Amino acid sequence: MTLNLNVPHMSIYSGKSVDKVIIPGVEGEYGVTEGHTPIISQLKPGVLSIVHDATSEPEKYFITGGFALTHDTSVTDVSAFEAVKLDDLDADAIKSGYASAQSAFASATAGSVEQATAQIEMETSKDMALALGMTL
Repeated sequence: MTLNLNVPHMSIYSGKSVDKVIIPGVEGEYGVTEGHTPIISQLKPGVLSIVHDATSEPEKYFITGGFALTHDTSVTDVSAFEAVKLDDLDADAIKSGYASAQSAFASATAGSVEQATAQIEMETSKDMALALGMTL
């Protein structure tokens, strides 16, 4: 199958031949291989796994959401808001970011943009921590 993986500021894969992609859809995680039925899905924050071949470990990315479209031509387009290799996530930075966001949330005026921003930062930190198998 062919994979196109894009974020707003760059293309991570364009026309890449892979064996399988495991996608974190809002309706549940699902795998796509060659010949998959066409599907459109909204993505939730989580781990996108790319299996290049049967002998290698999957390449894993943390994505913050987006959309995936699998065509009847065995091409899957994944458009994510952001994608970071799982190996590049820093557990200490995630913990620190969560603590800072929690503090900002507590000190912000209820219903303010600052409070909403802090809430988004806390939720994103929790999702990244979950992708690494840790809890905050």
